[in-house]
Amino acid sequence: MKLDKKKTFLIGLAFLSINVFWQAYDFVVPLILKNRFDMGEGASGIIMAMDNILALFLLPFFGALSDRCTSRMGRRMPFIVFGTAAACILMMILPGVVSAGSLPVFIVILGLLLFSMGTYRSPAVALMPDLTPRPLRSKGNAVINLMGALGSVYTLVMIQLLASGDPATNPSYYPLFISVAGLMVISVGVLFVSIPERRLLKEMSKEEEEKGNAQPGGKLEKGVLRSLILILMSVFFWFMGYNAVSTWFSTYYTHMWGETGGAASCLMIATIGAVASYIPVGMISSKLGRKKVILAGVALLTTCFALATFVRDFNVLVYVLFVLVGVAWAAINVNSFPMVVEISRGADVGKYTGYYYTFSMTAQIATPMVSGWLIELTGYHLLFPYAAVMAGISFVTMMLTRHGDSKPEKPASRLEALDAGE
Repeated sequence: MKLDKKKTFLIGLAFLSINVFWQAYDFVVPLILKNRFDMGEGASGIIMAMDNILALFLLPFFGALSDRCTSRMGRRMPFIVFGTAAACILMMILPGVVSAGSLPVFIVILGLLLFSMGTYRSPAVALMPDLTPRPLRSKGNAVINLMGALGSVYTLVMIQLLASGDPATNPSYYPLFISVAGLMVISVGVLFVSIPERRLLKEMSKEEEEKGNAQPGGKLEKGVLRSLILILMSVFFWFMGYNAVSTWFSTYYTHMWGETGGAASCLMIATIGAVASYIPVGMISSKLGRKKVILAGVALLTTCFALATFVRDFNVLVYVLFVLVGVAWAAINVNSFPMVVEISRGADVGKYTGYYYTFSMTAQIATPMVSGWLIELTGYHLLFPYAAVMAGISFVTMMLTRHGDSKPEKPASRLEALDAGE
């Protein structure tokens, strides 16, 4: 069985459109709040946390709602199309509100924009497992993550070209938002035209039934439910560790190593390491299984965080560690979501997608506060031990998991066994 790379690439356009937006949001909104509305870091932080807080409620709700959708467009496509359209319209309104200088109206429009994005994130991510055979979902997720990374790169390039002036001069962000909305519309338009969701879903369901992989409805068995809880706990704890580092590393760099530059380079190197690893990790996972690759990734992540604790002066070892952090994060990220939806019952992939994001978002809300409080109490030297402990806990919970893994299918013939196409 081979992954349909063209179809997966097209499905990935939905995730690309999501990442295009969030990269622009994370860059632009803090600048607007500070330079246009003279807002302090504390108040800005609360507003910037709105997306994660809304996600706790919106992603599970709209994921489950899309499971029950019977539209002619399909289960997921209505949410993707109309959510994208609403988000793009609101994006075009936002710069005008910024120019007018009305903070209350800005907050309202921003809230509606975040709500619009929240309506289609779970349906967009659920589309891949809907239309991908179970054994190939790690490979599929690797392609989806790669598409998301390309979206982020596009926005970073547009930021450099269209919004790289002095932020204190309150520049117009219309060109940037137009470029972002334009790619979102093109991506989702191509997706809608190229992926006949209803027909492909029927074909996938028939194929699953013929192979005996169709999942019955009803409640999960006790052991399967236990595995689901353990996987979601693992997701929570490795995000608690990883996001603590991504949140505080720039200030850690300054306090511990006495320098002001280089922190962004380390995080960029980690991102490059992850992007370069997505496809190889997906291929390895199809051979060894998801659980083994995740455990190897978590062990590597824990080791890197633990070793970083002992780096007293910045040196080349830091770059090596962050490359390995990126590789470890790819091993975890590519396989964790497919493990969650592997447990789903086919008709409720959207709901399980919401579960995954609920636990990851909760960690991303909690860990800046928890780690920040501990750092304030004891000092920055606690950052990497904290991250290592959190990652280590996720290793234990993942070890106890018994379901959600994938096993490579046996070749139907000796001739198929010689096929090196994958």
